[in-house]
Amino acid sequence: MPIKIPDNLPASKILKEENIFVMNETRATTQKIRPLKLLILNIMPTKIITETQLLRLLSNSPLQIEVDWIHMASHESKNVSKEHLLAFYKTFDDIKENRYDGLIITGAPVEKLKFEEVDYWEELTQLLEWSKTHVFSSFFICWAAQASLHYFYGVSKYLLPHKLTGVYQHHTNVDKMKRKILRGFDYQFYAPHSRYTSVSKTDIEKIEQLDILATSDEAGVYLVASKDGSRFFITGHPEYDPDTLDKEYKRDLANPNIKSEMPKNYYLNDDIHQEIQVKWRSHAYLIFSNWLNYYVYQETPYDLEELKER
Repeated sequence: MPIKIPDNLPASKILKEENIFVMNETRATTQKIRPLKLLILNIMPTKIITETQLLRLLSNSPLQIEVDWIHMASHESKNVSKEHLLAFYKTFDDIKENRYDGLIITGAPVEKLKFEEVDYWEELTQLLEWSKTHVFSSFFICWAAQASLHYFYGVSKYLLPHKLTGVYQHHTNVDKMKRKILRGFDYQFYAPHSRYTSVSKTDIEKIEQLDILATSDEAGVYLVASKDGSRFFITGHPEYDPDTLDKEYKRDLANPNIKSEMPKNYYLNDDIHQEIQVKWRSHAYLIFSNWLNYYVYQETPYDLEELKER
């Protein structure tokens, strides 16, 4: 089954060219099923690119999905047109009376700031608090994972000595392999990271409600989940395109105020002039499809008005 998106969303044309099954709104309304309702807060500056990345992964499912996109009203987006936001995005105030099967919050390039210094922190915390009663399961990516771990469980983040960037090998926690989010996972897998801060495994292990499901010797904690399946925290970027880290590195090289770090384990032989090694795509599709299937579709009540605080 397809993901339902507006025909004129820029991602629609790209996904159709990739032979990914998308459905326009008119056709979707004729199907006699209740689609999954997802809310995505996109706080990445490259909004259109991120839209395409996430929709590509979410479409790899037999389920029909409806997506509401929101942005932070308290923050002015500088890398996307106001026309795009008006056409495809809502604000928290617009959707706060709704209920959703799932919530996704993206990363954001603000990790060097203290959480309370981020200009939309208050609005974000309102959304996180609201999610306890209006969302069945949530999926937090990179900075959003750090922010939500801090808000819900008091977990601190720590500044790294240099930017962590590259594609790193991870291993699953063999004691937690019965968790459904890990179904089909190899013991070892790869995932991209791009961040300046990290969370501590020791800090998270102290929290009874959380399980650490995957880690990396180089990149640290990767996948954390609440025991009840209501929240998942990914410290990396499984949604990244093959060339995303390449673009970030070349952007940093051009900025004299940034100490650029070449992505590790990314270019063949660590040579920027050679091909990019893409090792994470199967894992990315699997983690999104497992979340949608086992923690959203199979568990959420048919009537979203029956949602209870989690």
